[in-house]
Parts: sequence; C-alpha cells; structure tokens
Amino acid sequence: MKRNLIKLAANYQLKTIDIALTDGTLLPVSVIGNGKPMLLLHAYGMDAREFLPFILPLVGKYAFYLPHLRGFGAAKDIDLTQFDFVRQYADDISVVIEQICLARNIESLPVAAISMGAQVMWAYFERYGSARVSRYLNIDQSTAIHNQPDWQGGLFGTRQQEVFDIFHEVIDKTLPYADIESFTHLPFALKRRATDVERLFSLLSVNRTRSKAFIQVMTYKNDPKLALYDHSIWHHKMRCLQAYLTLPYDFRGAIERVTIPVVNLIGGRSKLYDAKWQQKVTQMLPNATEVVLPRSGHAVPMDEPIGFYKVLKSFLET
Repeated sequence: MKRNLIKLAANYQLKTIDIALTDGTLLPVSVIGNGKPMLLLHAYGMDAREFLPFILPLVGKYAFYLPHLRGFGAAKDIDLTQFDFVRQYADDISVVIEQICLARNIESLPVAAISMGAQVMWAYFERYGSARVSRYLNIDQSTAIHNQPDWQGGLFGTRQQEVFDIFHEVIDKTLPYADIESFTHLPFALKRRATDVERLFSLLSVNRTRSKAFIQVMTYKNDPKLALYDHSIWHHKMRCLQAYLTLPYDFRGAIERVTIPVVNLIGGRSKLYDAKWQQKVTQMLPNATEVVLPRSGHAVPMDEPIGFYKVLKSFLET
C-alpha cells in the first residue's frame, strides 16, 4: 500500500496555485490529481496537505483543491484583516470556489470540510447559499459554537464553560505580548502554559488510545526544546481563539438554505461536539444523511483513518 501511494504521488505531483482574493491577497491552494474537481477545507491549526494520505488513492479520478486558510499551512504568513476570521475565511472560500468553477467550466463542485473548515462552510452557506456546491461532507462540526437555552450542542458540550475559562486565562496572559511576533521571546512560564493548553485541546479532540499517545509524544517539549521553540502561528491561533470566545457564531438560520445533499460525518465519542446534538443538525437539514463512527472522537481522520477514507470515497462516488 505504501509503495502504491509513493507511485501515485510521483505520477500526480502536488502543485500550488495562487488565487487572488478580493483584497488582492494571493491565497495558496495545493492541487493534486486528474479528474473531477473537489474542495477540501482543513481544521484549526492544520496544514491542508495533511489530507494527502487520504486522497492519494483517489487522485486518478479526482482533482483535489486544498486551500490554505490565512495564518495556517502555506498561508501562515498571510494575516487576517478582520477580527471575525470565520466570515473572512468564508469570503475567501467564495472566491476560491468561483475561480475553480470558472477555470474548470463547471457550475458547482463537491466540498468536504472538517472542524473549523466546516464552520467556515456554514458561514459560506449563510452568506452565499449552496448553488456553487453540488454536495457537502460535514465532518464533526455543529452549526453553533456557544451553548444557549435552546441549544446545548456547542463546543465542548457540558464542559464548555470550564474549557472556555481556561482559554480566557491564556488569552488574558498573552495580551500584554500581542506585539511580540516571536514565540521564543515570551516568558518561559507563559510558553509552557500556552503549549499545555494546546495539548489539552488536541487531546480533547481524539478518543482512541493510540491517537492520545501520538499527541503526547508529538506535542510535549522539555524545557530546553521549549526555550528555543519557534511557534510561528501562535499569535494567529490566539486571535482565532479570541474570536471563537467573543462572537456568537450561530449558523442555524442558514440550514434551510442548504438544500443540496449533505453527509454529516459524526465522531460517536466526540468531546468537542456531542454526537446527539450533531444528529439534530442532520434532522434539521432538508436533504441529509449521516454516518456515525462510534469509536471516533472529533479528529476523525486521526482516530479512524480507514473509516474516514471510506466515507470520503463513498461521498465522492455517490
């Protein structure tokens, strides 16, 4: 299998194109494959190229467009110009979709998005409708971030206030250093606290023991390593987190506009968005089906890589 993937990668080279946004910014979009175009949107803190292991077996039939959202991946040096980053991302993605449809002479294309990327798609549907999207794969993302009297399916579910308080604490501690670009120049205790909270978020995103072990190994840094750690996107991540805590981000009103076929992929043991409340989203959508991976947490590709690949492949072939 590994040898076949290497061969595929050699035959279908990954390239990066730049798409001009409304403010003149050139947004990098990784592209690989021949065939029908489809769009994949990445999660918070993720590099779009991390989708490659799942899409390489499919590059003979599909051309995958992987935008790098401002501040992440190949776009890590592109700043946000709005505090409401989700809606700015939605505006950016609208341009990307229009340009792909124009270049490929198509009316619409399938889109799959996970976590923050899926939140961006809910904002996109609210602002632009679904005419340019032929079908949509929503990966473990609710339509509303904050719990409310009529909605308890927000981020972290019943633990929302507890976890949000931790995030507020870190943001408050980093605010005096907002003008410091280099993470290495922060006080050591603050660097330790910030990376510990990032690890907490990552661990809450997974359910399988192997996933938790991988995160522990990959994210822990002893004191000498932390002292020299150049966390190039820390400032951007704090800004996004602050917006998450401040803005309502409730896109339930857009659901009735999403009349296209939707597959709602749910991590059965997601600690970020309770599965029962995600199933309510399926019921609210006019034309939706759902797939529940019972042993998966929020980070479905990490917890259930084979299950995720099968769902993505089925979604594209439907």
